[in-house]
Amino acid sequence: MSEPVVLGIESTCDETAAAVVRGRTLVSNVVASSMDEHARYGGVIPEIASRAHAEAFVPVVSKALADADMTLSDIDAIAVSAGPGLAGCLAVGVSGAKALAWAANKPIYGINHVIGHIAVTQLQFGGFPPDVLALIVSGGHTSLLHVTDVARHVDVVGTTLDDAAGECFDKVARLLGFPYPGGPHIDKHAQNGDPKAIKVPQGLTQGRAGREHPYDFSFSGVKTAVARWIEQQQDAGREIPVDDVCASLADSVATVLANKAIRGCEQYDSGTLIVGGGFSANSQLRAKLLEVGAEHGIEVRIPQLKLCTDNGAMVAMLGVNLVETGVAPSAPDFPIDSAMPMNVISV
Repeated sequence: MSEPVVLGIESTCDETAAAVVRGRTLVSNVVASSMDEHARYGGVIPEIASRAHAEAFVPVVSKALADADMTLSDIDAIAVSAGPGLAGCLAVGVSGAKALAWAANKPIYGINHVIGHIAVTQLQFGGFPPDVLALIVSGGHTSLLHVTDVARHVDVVGTTLDDAAGECFDKVARLLGFPYPGGPHIDKHAQNGDPKAIKVPQGLTQGRAGREHPYDFSFSGVKTAVARWIEQQQDAGREIPVDDVCASLADSVATVLANKAIRGCEQYDSGTLIVGGGFSANSQLRAKLLEVGAEHGIEVRIPQLKLCTDNGAMVAMLGVNLVETGVAPSAPDFPIDSAMPMNVISV
């Protein structure tokens, strides 16, 4: 069998994206973001994002095919994110993908967007070793997953019990007066600060909670502690050391994520940790994961920045895995699932 050619379509949040992947080669990759339209509201507004997807869908898919020098007839299958994500946004991408599949008489796969973040690393690092662990960190998800077969079997090892890492950063960024999205601003300021300047708690790492939730994450306490500290400084009339606040927050979150993920690798006899999701663009997290991984002899695979944030390549790559493994395509009337469980790979 020749290498499958898959068109991947992504619309879970505020990026409309499409890409063509042939086997393990990224042929084209187009992303349109409505981020700027949300910035003045301090977060993603689902209705605005959905309208932006509807406007961008045809141009983005058309450009992905044109950049690949292909038409729909050259594609073997279409893959589209069916969840988790914002319902209105998912509906636009899935409706459009179904229309294309029907018109071109191609099989369609409704896939789990989060598992796509794992799959995309194959474009940079090649195939998965057996028993690999994956840490997915984004605005809405923080999960540690055990990947037996990316197309057939993924188990949840740990997940966030409240705020995801990205949410925690965005909320602290708002307190510091940074525009949305706050993550890149905290990253930049953290590079000039002292990570030990402020004592920031590390959720679910101590005592009974740490024992009962060895691989789960909790960041709401971190956010609250930093918020209280900032308020105390303001009440006392002191200037906020912004760089130090950012560095201390970033170090606390990165340390928890890295230590729990690497401990999970040891528990599952995994020599490799795959990292994905928009928050994995954070430079403090990337450095900490590579440092802790090296200390424990574990290879950490963190993709290049353009593959961390939401994109069509990750959807297309998982589509290729599903086609190669012989998984049956989705039914033409498959539903979206805004709260799709992590152990569902395709619907």
